[in-house]
Amino acid sequence: MKTDLIALATRYIPVLDWGRSYSRDALHNDLMAAVIVTIMLIPQSLAYAMLAGLPPEAGLYASILPIILYAIFGTSRALAVGPVAVVSLMTAAAVGQVAEQGTAGYAIAALTLAAMSGAILLGMGLLKLGFLANFLSHPVIAGFITASGILIAASQLKHILGISASGHTLPEVLWTLVEHLGDADPVTMVIGVGATAFLFWVRKGLKPFLIARGLKPKLADVAQKAGPVAAVVVTTLIVWGFGLADRGVRIVGDVPQSLPPLTLPSFDVDLLRALFVPALLISVIGFVESISVAQTLAAKKRQRIDPNQELIGLGAANLGAGFTGGYPVTGGFARSVVNYDAGAETPAAGAYTAVGLAIAAMALTPLIYFLPTATLAATIIVAVMSLVDFSILKTAWRYSKADFAAVAATILLTLGFGVETGVSAGVILSILLHLYKTSKPHVAEVGLVPGTQHFRNIHRHKVETDPAVLTIRIDESLYFPNARFLEDYVLGRVVEGGPIRHVVLMCSAVNVIDFSALEALEALNRRLKDMGVTLHLSEVKGPVTDRLEKTHFLQDLTGRVFLSQYDAWVALTAAPPPAKAAG
Repeated sequence: MKTDLIALATRYIPVLDWGRSYSRDALHNDLMAAVIVTIMLIPQSLAYAMLAGLPPEAGLYASILPIILYAIFGTSRALAVGPVAVVSLMTAAAVGQVAEQGTAGYAIAALTLAAMSGAILLGMGLLKLGFLANFLSHPVIAGFITASGILIAASQLKHILGISASGHTLPEVLWTLVEHLGDADPVTMVIGVGATAFLFWVRKGLKPFLIARGLKPKLADVAQKAGPVAAVVVTTLIVWGFGLADRGVRIVGDVPQSLPPLTLPSFDVDLLRALFVPALLISVIGFVESISVAQTLAAKKRQRIDPNQELIGLGAANLGAGFTGGYPVTGGFARSVVNYDAGAETPAAGAYTAVGLAIAAMALTPLIYFLPTATLAATIIVAVMSLVDFSILKTAWRYSKADFAAVAATILLTLGFGVETGVSAGVILSILLHLYKTSKPHVAEVGLVPGTQHFRNIHRHKVETDPAVLTIRIDESLYFPNARFLEDYVLGRVVEGGPIRHVVLMCSAVNVIDFSALEALEALNRRLKDMGVTLHLSEVKGPVTDRLEKTHFLQDLTGRVFLSQYDAWVALTAAPPPAKAAG
């Protein structure tokens, strides 16, 4: 009993597992990774909070307790949890519909959204619903993220130019930018464009530049990660030193010097109803992004990620954000890769990062009073441009026109109608794409490869056939979208004529036969019987046989169920049985 309780606790609280073997070397590596990620995360947290329409401190608050909770409940040893660009954009779109930016109601709605997202993720984890994320196809996700990157970058141009603009779609954003272009502030533009150019150079050129001048690769890598901090420090000093805040340059201003406060989400029924769908979409998109990053990094060290436990870890993190003044969070790709490359051994690296951010929230916030919002906008633009990948369109076009249509539609809908419409369309398109592909499964007429017991497509290989025996291999599970297709295909082939007396359905690739498909098989059996043709099955998998045995189908079947297709061939054709080996 005690052993079972320990196993159960270890399963749902992974820190009890890896924490028992925590070593001094792991501590050293985790601390080093935490320092690097903290340096990277401070400007990112401030910038993403601005993207979400929240005060800068909300980004820091969303990066402290959530990280600690994920370290306790998550299974990835490298995933870095916190605010990310796409979720921040989705938060702004969702909360902007129920409250005005800059009001207390806006902040309450944001933390309520985080709590709702946390509850949804936690519930999905406890119910083991991690598989639901598979309904979002990779092409659709890639299209959504690409469109979101474009939308985010465009929305930040107003800060680079120092003008007022609004809009949740690309046409709206571009139109308002054009309308107010005459109000652009030259000084802000210099700071914004300069910071953007510098950060792009840091990302691609700083590390090679430093290595060429004799700096060790590890130190050059740290310097590259600290590039955004350098941009923050330099531009802040420039604004302060030259008094540019008094000349129209917009700055961050007062940021509370404190740890995250204890907050309560709203329980207003109307608000909860308005935020439910956005919370669900944010939960699914956040989980998909997080689990893909976590599994990629875990594979490099032959570690295992439990998707259902990841739901619990991310759910706990979002609940933590909801009760400490934050907004929805998930695992970020860039910072997770940095965390991994910096040598993080365990989730404790995230906890140490949270401590570093807590120190920053307590001690460093007065220093960013004169930080220009243009610099934060530059940080966002440089970060999200790595998300934009139009090559997916070219690849999808070459490989599958249906996938290309789904990607293109997701991109256009996201840009033209906003993130919620885009991601909703992505979910629907993913499901429709799956149904479309499986509604017309690959069906092959097969024959015997001479000298073997193998059967292959008659149109691809030289095989032996018998005009009286029609063997159809079904390369898909049978369920409601394709049940009628198989029935029509077989009957059409039989009606074409010829001396067909037997039809064999080769079921080696059939994992499931649902009720609709069962009815279609029953109808096919009756209609073939009326034509004087016998229906047989071969290579039916055990679980499928178990379900069929619960019905009258096998008793009513006019033919037989063969263990192998070769057994069916020998029994139904004039071919002699294989000779027995001598001795």
